[in-house]
Amino acid sequence: MEAKDDQRVVPDDDEFLNLLHKAKQNDAESTLRLIELFKGDILHISKYIHMAEEDAVSDIILEFLEMIKEQKD
Repeated sequence: MEAKDDQRVVPDDDEFLNLLHKAKQNDAESTLRLIELFKGDILHISKYIHMAEEDAVSDIILEFLEMIKEQKD
């Protein structure tokens, strides 16, 4: 059960796909918006990785960005 309501605004499918497409093309704003969209999940998951939280968050974000770049349109 969630301790508090999730306040993130999830964009519609077209907007989300547009963000992904722009992030693949190294658009900094789109990349930051995607990271911000998943920030809560990233912070939550980082607590289960046995390393400093900052390092875990950095690793998750790095893997996330690599995954975005590798996906084909």
